[in-house]
Amino acid sequence: MGNIAKDINSTFENNRIKAMLNIVYTANWITSRQNIFFKDYGISQQQYNILRILKGADKPLRVKTIKSRMLERSPNATRLMDKLCAKDLIERFPSENDRRVVKIAITKTGMNLLESIPDDFNNEIIKNLNEDEANQLSDLLDKMR
Repeated sequence: MGNIAKDINSTFENNRIKAMLNIVYTANWITSRQNIFFKDYGISQQQYNILRILKGADKPLRVKTIKSRMLERSPNATRLMDKLCAKDLIERFPSENDRRVVKIAITKTGMNLLESIPDDFNNEIIKNLNEDEANQLSDLLDKMR
């Protein structure tokens, strides 16, 4: 089991600072693990998030809507979508009425890629938490925000 004080060889002014730094450290640890996982699929965690949003919407969405639904708000979401488009995982539909508006849809290739990614890929990351602990952690994070 991890120990933030040992992992970063530090002491903390108080438990609130320790908790905050632990959240940042753990978020980076999760991101690193997910980046390694998604590398085999040729996408990033953020690109995966975009594909999941489009799949769940079941219809083309405006870029602005996709950005608002992303777990990690990304100023480079357009660049992420450019890369997905180049891989034929999404497609763009410009508006006939307003050229500033572009809608994005997941392609069949994108759907196939999502179907090839196991749903339980995060299980290894959260394996040390039981359901009650996971619920308590989620509630505490919600309370913090």
